[in-house]
Amino acid sequence: MGTWDTKPSFVRSDWPLIDCDIHNTVPSLETLYPYLPDYWCDYCRESAFGGPEMGDYPKGAATTALPDTTPPSDGPAGSDLELLRDQTLDFWEAEYGLLTCAYRVQTVHNEDLAATLASATNDWQVEHWLEPEPRLRASLVVPSQNPPLAAREIERLGNHPGFVQVTLPVRSLIPYGNRHYDPIYEAAVRHNLAIGIQYGGAPGIPPSPSGWFSTYLEEYAGMGQVFQAQVISLVAEGAFDRFPDLRVALIEGGFTWMPSVMWRIDKEWRGLRHNTPWVKRLPSEYMREHMRLTLQPMDAPPEPKELLRMIGQLDSDEMLMFSTDYPHWQFDSPEEALPIGLPESLTKKILAENARAFYRL
Repeated sequence: MGTWDTKPSFVRSDWPLIDCDIHNTVPSLETLYPYLPDYWCDYCRESAFGGPEMGDYPKGAATTALPDTTPPSDGPAGSDLELLRDQTLDFWEAEYGLLTCAYRVQTVHNEDLAATLASATNDWQVEHWLEPEPRLRASLVVPSQNPPLAAREIERLGNHPGFVQVTLPVRSLIPYGNRHYDPIYEAAVRHNLAIGIQYGGAPGIPPSPSGWFSTYLEEYAGMGQVFQAQVISLVAEGAFDRFPDLRVALIEGGFTWMPSVMWRIDKEWRGLRHNTPWVKRLPSEYMREHMRLTLQPMDAPPEPKELLRMIGQLDSDEMLMFSTDYPHWQFDSPEEALPIGLPESLTKKILAENARAFYRL
């Protein structure tokens, strides 16, 4: 069976399940060579370029990979379709699984190379993941540091039925509400794609307002404040007013911080709304309408009363979407992936209905 032998009780044939965060991993830069023009293959070999600098999931960190997720080829966890299929789609009896490939082309300073790597990664996803497995949907990798180039990639593959969102790392050089990113949002909306803002990223600036962290613990736990900053930016800088059909998923960032952000920005907006006349409604209303959050890592006790309390504070039962964050190690037992004992109607919404509506599956 793979990592676990016993399925959780909420996995039932009459309850569809959509896993909104499965990481497929590019094994190596050489994997992408068949999809790169000869010029860039030569460039990478001659310069000893080994691929984007990605430190989001350190190999030795306990959270990076579940036991038994290393494929027989000894490649990185999440790089083998057969094993991923066995341990996610088949184990959870998923109707759909959404791939969130964290290949951080945003760290590549040569923006033409970054764009070429993004295209190669997406072509690799089509051939090695989407075509062999019809239950999978994927996220477009784009060079978001150059929005016109990112929009060009969205135009190239945005109509492919296997792609349902554009993935952006939560850490960015400029907050995502800034008009700098409008070409990405315009292209995504035109192609009916969501924006998935995902844990991680390395834009070259400190991950906190106070400077650089010293440990991975600080980086990992502190990522929530980066998500909060992006949420506030998207609302206050008017991204949802400029693009009324824009949909944003917050992936791997937790969710217990959202009610307090909603409350505080609503409170301050009432006194300061003359600063942002384009924000026509309470900021929390934009968040409920346009934003969704994946369940893992669950930063609340895995108890039904705690999750119900949090949903009450969100004032919405449509914002949370089931995810396993495979192959990352976020829970020790499958039963901990979703609290047992929630009302059946809410369980169905979290397991599939919210994601089905948001991603328009």
